Amino acid sequence: MVAVDRVISTVDPEARHGHKTSARGFDGYKGHASVDPDSELVLATTATAGNVGDAAAAPQLLAELVDQVQGDPSAPTPASAAAGGPPAPTVYGDSAYGTGPLLASLHTAGIDPRIKIQAAVAPKGHFTKDQFHIDLAAGVITCPAQRTAPIVYNPNPRHRHHGQASFGEACASCPLRGRCTSAAAGRTITITAYEHQLVAARARQADPDLAADYRATRPKVERKLAHLVRRRHGGRRVRVRGLTKVAADFNLLAAAVNLARLGVLGLRWTPADGWAAA
Repeated sequence: MVAVDRVISTVDPEARHGHKTSARGFDGYKGHASVDPDSELVLATTATAGNVGDAAAAPQLLAELVDQVQGDPSAPTPASAAAGGPPAPTVYGDSAYGTGPLLASLHTAGIDPRIKIQAAVAPKGHFTKDQFHIDLAAGVITCPAQRTAPIVYNPNPRHRHHGQASFGEACASCPLRGRCTSAAAGRTITITAYEHQLVAARARQADPDLAADYRATRPKVERKLAHLVRRRHGGRRVRVRGLTKVAADFNLLAAAVNLARLGVLGLRWTPADGWAAA
């Protein structure tokens, strides 16, 4: 078994093993970028070791937006937008960014997170977690057979499982057991400390209008990421060693891509208006 944070290079000790998918790995670093989908300009960049999750870089990428929203008391929020007001600042992201801590921090900052959440899965085609009714207020979970189990919370706040509900005794005589679990002790459902945000996000992404908005916006960001790593710019392979230098080099690459984009937008300077895009 490979250690999670194993040093993989004697000449670049900050580099790490990373995985794009379970079957596709790489060695080195990850470049992260936030992009304005309207102008298609890169707003911020950072770099991390290859084994760092994408969501860990999001606070640094969104720091300027968060400061702008929190520094303006009149800025619209998701709540005011739902009441018929102007739309709130919105952040889009794929499922790599769909973590509870990031969702919670964006809600706290007054930003609408339209971030894809990974669908619940279960082995052998059994009932998935989203087919159970989780009532956090009452502290119980109800299974598809309408049997209820209490949520037992973990005393360790750092444990990834904030709590769990065990249906052991109820599973013994349940007619749906074969479709739910093959465990001898019965089905167990675990929850995280951010279960409320995750459940709400899954419900929101089922909205056809929000789903259409996500599909229309996300490709613009993916195209810009493709510009950053296409061969002519050399973005797929780092040219320096060390995280600080890699982050600076990736930022320089983003500046070059932005300059090319500004040319497409027709940026020009006039004595009357200063710098403006066509």
